Amino acid sequence: MPVTPDALAHADDLADFVAASPSSYHAAAETARRLEDAGFERLHEEEAWEIRPGGRYVVVRDGATIGWTVPEDATATTPNHVFGAHTDSPGFKLKPQPTTGGRGWLQAAVEVYGGPLLNSWLDRELTLAGRLALADGRVVLADTGALLRLPQLAVHLDRGVNNNGLALDKQAETQPVWGIGDVAEADILAELAGSAGLSASDIRGYDVVIADSARGAVFGKDDAFFASGRLDDLASVHAGVVALAQAGVAASGPIAVLAAFDHEELGSNSRSGAAGPFLEDILGRVYDALGADSSQRRQAFASSWCLSSDVGHSVHPNYAQKHDPVVQPVLGSGPILKINANQRYATDAVGSAAWRDWCDAADVATQEFVSNNNVPCGSTIGPITATRLGIRTVDVGIPILSMHSARELAGVSDLHDLTRVAGAFFAG
Repeated sequence: MPVTPDALAHADDLADFVAASPSSYHAAAETARRLEDAGFERLHEEEAWEIRPGGRYVVVRDGATIGWTVPEDATATTPNHVFGAHTDSPGFKLKPQPTTGGRGWLQAAVEVYGGPLLNSWLDRELTLAGRLALADGRVVLADTGALLRLPQLAVHLDRGVNNNGLALDKQAETQPVWGIGDVAEADILAELAGSAGLSASDIRGYDVVIADSARGAVFGKDDAFFASGRLDDLASVHAGVVALAQAGVAASGPIAVLAAFDHEELGSNSRSGAAGPFLEDILGRVYDALGADSSQRRQAFASSWCLSSDVGHSVHPNYAQKHDPVVQPVLGSGPILKINANQRYATDAVGSAAWRDWCDAADVATQEFVSNNNVPCGSTIGPITATRLGIRTVDVGIPILSMHSARELAGVSDLHDLTRVAGAFFAG
């Protein structure tokens, strides 16, 4: 099926979103900025809130953002529909005392973050980005643009690489270069600070990652493919942002919530992760504003839903044996419903039926994903959210190739279709 102009425009907007989101902190800020531009009111957790039926709100906690709309007829028992995703991606994080190197080279000391495909980071122009805590108490975002590179060893110096494969040492062989000179006279924090109009002496602390600096691109026959860094899981965050911004304020229906968490790639155990209290804190304050007591809040949660949206595996044409022999989703054939007998995904029969109803409402085709029994799948924020809040949860997403690569591959139509289903989900 040809890719529609709307789907191409959506992919171009996703490229803008990813470019503005080299770190989870940038992604949280960009999510909030877009919602504010759409008319959402920015709230701060340390302040008192006035939440009203008919209102739209957004709050940021570190590298996570939650935005929501309250229907005009909302009461103490109005259910919520949470579209959950995550802002972080596998890669590398800057270590303390980060300026290193030798033999005339300047390098950055980095630590592996999550489970990246290490080889995919070789020979790419990389940016250094994240948040800086300053001496004056401010916290600011910084992004150097293309600054670093992990150069691969030439084949002449590793003659067996094409036969024996390449296995990188996580310490010795993953420290990127960023300049030429004397380490004693260099400071990579000065480069980072300078990108934000600061000096290195202003920095008292930092949470900084390296990220692929190349812009996302549409390509392939009939413009079917979209390649970009950080599609896991900015593709889902973007889908939720666009759908929530377009939804407006409904006269009736559920409280529509976008929950973009941090630290999913590490297990979600943080104050801004899905295993932390962020979503429960926000929903608690919303229902307090609606006058709900503890019993009414439990009533609302009992009729609520969470769509846990994260990428899943498309069947790989060169490694078909790694996939289930029958259930084989492919790029361009619709978002996926993720199923696992061992509760690595939270989907059950009732959730499957509900997902198909939302897909029908959006006129979107859907596929299923299940793992080969010999190749166990990872997990998501879905089981965590279901366990923490007791909300019925369904695990969904889009199929991709090259998951956890520095640059992943998705289907242009799937990206747009996920957003359309998110809109139907927010509507009820």
